[in-house]
Amino acid sequence: MKRLILTATSALMLLASGCSDSAKHPGSLVPDTPSDAPDYMCTWNIQGFVHDQVGPERFREAMTEDYIFGEGKYENWINFFPSIKEDLYFVMDDSWDIPADVNNGDNNYLGTVELDQTRFPSFTGTSVERLAKLTRKIKDMGWKGAGGWICAQKSDRYPDVPEEEFWTERLKAANEAGFSYWKVDWGHNQRNEQWRKMLTRLGKEHAPELWIEHAMEFEYVEFSDVFRTYDVENVIAQPLTIRRVSEMLAYKAQEGVKGIINCEDEPYIAAGLGCAIGIMRHPIDGPTPSGLKDNAFPPVGHNYKKCLDEIVRGVRWHRIAEPFGVNNDGQCDPTRLEDYWIYNDRDSWVGRDEGSIMREEAPAIVSRAMPLPEVKDTSSDRPYILASTYPNGALAVAAIGRALGREYVTKEIDVKVKGSEWDAPVGLFGYFKSVTIEYPSVAPEKARIWAQDLAGDTPVDITAEVKIEGNKITIPSEVIRRVGLMNATEGDLSGPGLVMKVLY
Repeated sequence: MKRLILTATSALMLLASGCSDSAKHPGSLVPDTPSDAPDYMCTWNIQGFVHDQVGPERFREAMTEDYIFGEGKYENWINFFPSIKEDLYFVMDDSWDIPADVNNGDNNYLGTVELDQTRFPSFTGTSVERLAKLTRKIKDMGWKGAGGWICAQKSDRYPDVPEEEFWTERLKAANEAGFSYWKVDWGHNQRNEQWRKMLTRLGKEHAPELWIEHAMEFEYVEFSDVFRTYDVENVIAQPLTIRRVSEMLAYKAQEGVKGIINCEDEPYIAAGLGCAIGIMRHPIDGPTPSGLKDNAFPPVGHNYKKCLDEIVRGVRWHRIAEPFGVNNDGQCDPTRLEDYWIYNDRDSWVGRDEGSIMREEAPAIVSRAMPLPEVKDTSSDRPYILASTYPNGALAVAAIGRALGREYVTKEIDVKVKGSEWDAPVGLFGYFKSVTIEYPSVAPEKARIWAQDLAGDTPVDITAEVKIEGNKITIPSEVIRRVGLMNATEGDLSGPGLVMKVLY
């Protein structure tokens, strides 16, 4: 409550200070229209949670229409993330297309790619009709669209159907049903480049509105509309994800494909480096139904399930600036930072021994389509700094915390970046001591600076609280914290996330 009271008071004071007729209250800085970004929520970890994260067979058991649409304690997944689901695809993970009594690890139904009637008995008719009914229901409940996990192989039950014929049939069915997203994962062809290229080619021909997401080998991003950076242990996910994205920025998307990187459940990394978001966390907090610590999202370090607001802010940023494809446009500071995590019991789904240590490193600073940010702090616990200039001119700067021992450290430092134009939106994500933006020209006369928590809809005038000198503007820590957390959910631990706009 204290935070909300201070915010309201500050907002009234700033608005009362007066602004010129040419800079009246602008209304929300976040558009009402959902973005076209290929962001989604995936059901994999909620599938595991309801069955105690004990193995893929139990994960598969949970892929049913009752869990998705039911009203029970661990059901009703379709109503997760209500404030942003119109921006997201609802992606069903492993086993939406295999019989309910077939959950073993390697079965001949993998790669069927037809909505299974035993798991979804309410959706009747032909395979296309069943999928179309499910897709319509998901859209009617507010989501952008529906998608599913795709095993990278043709089902062994169709040995006589040629490969291209099989996948052409499935793609045409997806197109007719309005199915929007294929998350193509492991399988016999997981590292078969020619097979994945074939899928992209056939998709462009037979299902041009379908997003086909690839994975496994970084170079596949060049022929992908979306490429997923893949699974991580969340206690040390930040350096691993930053390193993977930074390495992929050296590639260039081929003509006709989008080449967007999906960095999964790291919304502030996504904002800072122009990536799409694949939400893996879910809002059911606490231990699993039998009382076990949730080892996918352990309540330590960067406590993901206590950080749902950052998801909202990252997804809503994409209404302002959509993720963009690789174009050999990345720069990486040669300095690398090393994170490390000392494991306790059930700190990870991998099953690490208690007391073991995992180390990961990544470039200290990464940028896209702009010079590297300037950072004077050289301490070993400084944050990773990410920055991108989006194709529409928007600027995003993110400070990403560190996994050090058994803590998630969010040290504040001064950061200086280059901006494109004064009127381009600016997104600031995470904790900073200050952010200074240097523009090609001096500040416009009578400029007013408005800023807004990306989780909210009301901007405030921060002109009196920032420093403008010639062609530079400096936003101090207290402004970033106050505005970027103005609409924080009580108890949420997310870092600040705001959009700023210069009006004149």
